[in-house]
Amino acid sequence: MRRQLMIVLVAAGLVAACTSPDGETTANTGQSIVIGAGSEPENLNPILGYGPDGASKIFDGLVSRDAQLKLTPALAEQVPTASADGLTWTAKLKDAKFSDGTALSAQDVVFTYKSVLDKKVNSTVASRFDALADVTAPDDKTVQFRLSYPYAPFVQQLTLGIVPRKALEGADINSAPFNTAPVGTGPYTVAEWRKGDRMVLKANESYWGGAPAIKTVTVVFVPDDNARATRMAAGEFDGTVLPPKLTKSYEGKNGYKVVRNPSADYRGLGIPSELPFTSDPKVRLAINLGINRQAMIDAVLAGAGKPATTPISPYLKDWYDENASFRYDTAQAEKLLDDAGWRKGADGKRAKDGQPARLPILYPAPDVLRKELALATASDIAKLGVDAPVEATTFEIMLQRQKETASIWGGGDPYDPDTAAYTLLHSKYAGAGGYVNMTLYKNSSVDTALDTARRSLDPAARKQAYGDFQKAYVADPGWAFLVFLDHTYVLRDKWNGQQEQVEPHDHGLIHAVWWNLEKWTPKS
Repeated sequence: MRRQLMIVLVAAGLVAACTSPDGETTANTGQSIVIGAGSEPENLNPILGYGPDGASKIFDGLVSRDAQLKLTPALAEQVPTASADGLTWTAKLKDAKFSDGTALSAQDVVFTYKSVLDKKVNSTVASRFDALADVTAPDDKTVQFRLSYPYAPFVQQLTLGIVPRKALEGADINSAPFNTAPVGTGPYTVAEWRKGDRMVLKANESYWGGAPAIKTVTVVFVPDDNARATRMAAGEFDGTVLPPKLTKSYEGKNGYKVVRNPSADYRGLGIPSELPFTSDPKVRLAINLGINRQAMIDAVLAGAGKPATTPISPYLKDWYDENASFRYDTAQAEKLLDDAGWRKGADGKRAKDGQPARLPILYPAPDVLRKELALATASDIAKLGVDAPVEATTFEIMLQRQKETASIWGGGDPYDPDTAAYTLLHSKYAGAGGYVNMTLYKNSSVDTALDTARRSLDPAARKQAYGDFQKAYVADPGWAFLVFLDHTYVLRDKWNGQQEQVEPHDHGLIHAVWWNLEKWTPKS
């Protein structure tokens, strides 16, 4: 009886080990994968902002990026180049088809980009195309982009996924069924999307780049870091993203591997420039000098990161200025606060004209890492005599209270300093709403440097302009950028094909360790 019971239990364990979150049992062949993602997209339409930097799994852009972030042809036969004056970019299209069998046409490309520019469309990436004046199709295989001014990094924006015109023409793009059940040219198609729960992708067997070896991808959306860790430990996932400290138990564990990828993904304290306390540049500089970034990297990130000063990461090597930094100097921070009139009372708390020095710090509740960074930041600021209460909330509330509180935000990319910094810090985006210039920061020297860099075709002139930007910014910071994260993952060791890539902020289904999932193959 005991032996029979043991056999039953072992058999049940084997079945459970091969059971997907849907309850379906599948052979453990490596042809399916279950991913625990920390974020869920709002929609799946590139026009509205889904996967603008490529690696979307469902769509292709005219270009994509390899492991070294070098641009490579995707739907374009070659990486497009600019005319001598920098105002015209031309792309020739490959023979490719959408997953419904429709042939890709230049008119699909024209429709995609014109829709992004359409004022009636709520595109979150429209600001990336400020320079785009028009896009036309001289023939079915040729696309021409005409710019209103030379914009050197324009080719970096051609990773945007292309949609089929016939699926959306005449529809209200903001609410179209396509947004949750799209048709693309990419290596996977959407088989199912249960919002708030999971998405199932199926391999596009007729993909122009070759059918993927992993046939089914189930993406389970779990925003809470601790919940993902628990479910990974329970065997529900084949891979997930976790804060560095939560990956420790998997180091050296048989059948698993911990992947640590570098990124240009920053976490920073957005300091409100219109709050009376922090409207003074001296106060914002004092806050930056009073934060011990290296202690955060050691304690919160378990060493997996780099200090941050501006949104330009060290991985943007041609543009990053290592001299533009904030030393940890509490004495100088105290002096700056004194000079600004915020002086300590008998209780050690600062005030000015009877008004206490107070800076509430918000963070999104499910994010364990941001919570720990918020607490560490608040602790450092409190040591300066500033009341810095920490509150858990939502991104929506963080935006609503942007004039009165600081918040722990994230962002950044390793592609070009323009996309990393322009909409975040240029004054023309102050008050524009959404995730641009959330601190309402305004500095004319910063504006001038960013505009000069954006419009120059000369690499030396761009480098000088970004040097000027970083110098002007550290003299008058609008944030306390804290750290650039290393993204850490736990992955079952069942596949070949993973390649390290410096990652952007977005690392849910797109980018992340599975940025090239369509090229993975099961281990024999």
